[in-house]
Formats: sequence, structure tokens, C-alpha cells
Amino acid sequence: MAEEKLSWGQALRVYLKPRVLAMFFLGFSAGLPFLLVFSTLSAWLTDYGVSKTTIGFFALVGLTYSIKFAWAPVIDHLKLPFLTRWMGKRRSWLVVSQLGVALGLLTLSQVNPQLALTQVAVVSVVIAFCAASQDVVIDAYRIESVREELQGAMAANYVFGYRVALLVAGGGALFLADIGTWSSSYMTMAALMGVGVITTLLVAEPDHTRAQDLAEPFEHTWVDRIMGSGRHSPIKEWFVRAVVCPFLEFFQRNGRFALVLLLFIGIYRVSDLAMGVMANPFYLDLGFSKTDIAQIVKVYGFFFSIAGAYLGGLLVAHYGIPRPLILGAVLVAATNLLFANLALIGPEKMWLALVISADNISAGISNTVFIAYLSSLVNQEYTATQYALFSSLMTLPGKFISAFSGIVVDTQGYAEFFVYAAILGIPAILLATYVWWRDARQQAAEPTTGQ
Repeated sequence: MAEEKLSWGQALRVYLKPRVLAMFFLGFSAGLPFLLVFSTLSAWLTDYGVSKTTIGFFALVGLTYSIKFAWAPVIDHLKLPFLTRWMGKRRSWLVVSQLGVALGLLTLSQVNPQLALTQVAVVSVVIAFCAASQDVVIDAYRIESVREELQGAMAANYVFGYRVALLVAGGGALFLADIGTWSSSYMTMAALMGVGVITTLLVAEPDHTRAQDLAEPFEHTWVDRIMGSGRHSPIKEWFVRAVVCPFLEFFQRNGRFALVLLLFIGIYRVSDLAMGVMANPFYLDLGFSKTDIAQIVKVYGFFFSIAGAYLGGLLVAHYGIPRPLILGAVLVAATNLLFANLALIGPEKMWLALVISADNISAGISNTVFIAYLSSLVNQEYTATQYALFSSLMTLPGKFISAFSGIVVDTQGYAEFFVYAAILGIPAILLATYVWWRDARQQAAEPTTGQ
């Protein structure tokens, strides 16, 4: 039977559900540590006279976020002593990672970079590890907590909370350091991690019983196939269950179509990510001032990105995922043509505001819908592992292609570059259409197969 969609009124009321509201606070908890070990930390180190070469090496801390899929199987399968029995599978890992971030920030607030730079680096890596682990758990919790049609709303609230946290950890932390000290600023940020801890203690643990019951025979079968019958090494058996089975399950469930899905995940955001590194150089080269960029691109654009995220969640709740997925792909590609037009017009603030409005709304819609789509692809027994892999694959091709964006700009100009970026979005549109057609065909066949 085809999935029943929500009316517009029901779709709006989705945002009032307790678990959906909780995602704002969990998003805030996820976003808070990100800048505190990157740009805000760089400002602190600069104030203490640390060399630019050394500060540059601190960017390697960011690799922790890129390889979080490596320890996601541990989060999926390892029970924490006492805590898991008391709080459950997800909430126990969540509170441990949040407390790890808070203690790391508190430790960092007591360190003088001039006297103990190595300690600053080690603590920053620990904070990033705990923060990346928190991301893995929050993604898993979000997917397991509500039905598929609510995933867009969950993603929208998460994005809103995350963006607010970036403002607090960026401008807010700098302001506190300016009127006080860096130590007091980081102590305040550590205290704000309490928002996530309190939320974790208040929310309910998702029900994993059905997923575990379904996964057990699947894992047992593959353990016997790979390791043979008889007694198995506990470590090897755990590796097969935690690491190998999530990938086998995805390919067994989707068959050859799994390759199409992985390709689609990799290219969906290429058109969006390809221009990312060239955005600020474009604004400056076109003649806009830093104040124009701050006011229009950063502040004005922030509100439109949030509006786009909430609109995306509303569309998913009312229409389901496939059709908004096509819309998001079309909008992201089309807004690149607006940038190309801006490159020809020049530094007109009205046009910049128009382009930024369209770009942030389209990015908000596409990101929210795509997060909901990725969430629908995972098996809930392997949520953390499979989603961590998907989220890493989602940005990898776009970031790789963006490395060559400067070559295109230097040789052909900004207008041509943005046209090429729009063209890069065509495969995503075609695959999104194919996903919608395949989903519609399967739904149409379900009543027949059920008779």
C-alpha cells in the first residue's frame, strides 16, 4: 500500500512533537564544538603569538570528522558498562561524548598555548573525537526516533540548532574573549554543552527490539559463512557482526541498485559543494566589501537558510521524500546560473541579496530533504555505521572537484565556472528522477503483490 502523506496542517504540527523539538537542542550541542577547535581556536592561538605555520597544522584536527565512520561500528555494537543498561544504547553514548566535549573544553580553558602548545593540540584532538562521536550518535538517534515522514522536520530542527551554535561558538566566543579572557570564553562554552546533556537525559531511548530481532539471524548466517561453523574467535566474530555485516546488509537489501544509490549519494551535492571554496573570493573580486559580505551573505543568508531547511521538512512531511528530492537537485543547480548572472552584472547589492536568498533557500531545502533520504536508506540495527558512511560519501566527490575550481576561474572566469557548476547538477537531477520513478513503480506494484 502506498505510504499515506500528511496534510499541510499535520505537516506543520510535526514541528511541535517533543522529539522533533529536542533535535534543536541536540543540533546545538553538535554544532558548538565545531568552531571551537577550528577558526575560534585559530584566533586564540593568534592572540598568543603562535606562528601561522603551526596554526595551519591545527587544521589536521578536522580529519577526525572525516573518518568518523571508522569507529561508528563500535558505537553501534559496544555496550557501555552500567550506562547502557540505565540509559539505553544511544543515550549512553550520547551523554559520554557530550561530557567528553565539555571536559575537553574545560581543560583547554586552563591551558596557556605559549607554554603548553602540545597539550592544546592533544586536547583539541580529544574534543574533536568526542564531537565527531556525538555527531554519529545524534544521527543514529534522529533516524531511529521517528517515522520516515518526520525525518525532514528532525533534520530542519537539527540544522537550525547547529547554525545557532556556530554563531555562539564563532562570534559569541570571540566577544566573550574580547570583554574577558579566552579562558573564561572556553569555560562558558564548556558550560553550554550542558544543553546537550540535559536534553539527552530528558529524551526517551528509541526502541531497538525489532531491529535486533531481525539482525540476529542475518548476522549469525554471515558469521558462519565467513568463519565457518563451530567455535569462533570473539574478536573476529565481533568484527564480522559490527563492521562487515552493515555493508553486506546494505548490498543484500538493495541488490545491484545499491551501486546506483552510492553513486547518487556521491553526486547529489556536487553542484553545491563545487563552488564552496570560491564563494568569498568571488564576492571580493566582484567588488563587494567585507561589510557587504558579512551583512548580506552571512547574516541575511542565515535566516534564509533556516527558512529553506524548515520548508524542506514541511515538503517531506506532506509529499514524502522522492519529489522534494528532485526539487532540491533542480534548485541547487539553477542557483548556480544566478551566480553566473551576478558575475556579469557586477557588485549590485540588490542582486547579491536576491542570489543569496535563492541560494540559501535552495540549499536549505536540498540538504534537509537529502538528510531525510539518507536516513531512509539505513537499517536501524546498523544506523550509526551505515549513516556515517553515507554522510562521508555525500561530501567527498564535491570536495574533490572543488579543489580544481580555482583553475577554472583563473582560465575562464567566474561566469563560466558557475555555468559548469550548474551542469554538474544535471546527473543528480536525472538520478533523483529515476529514484522517484522507481519508488512510484514499487508503490504501484505493492497492492498487486499483497493480494
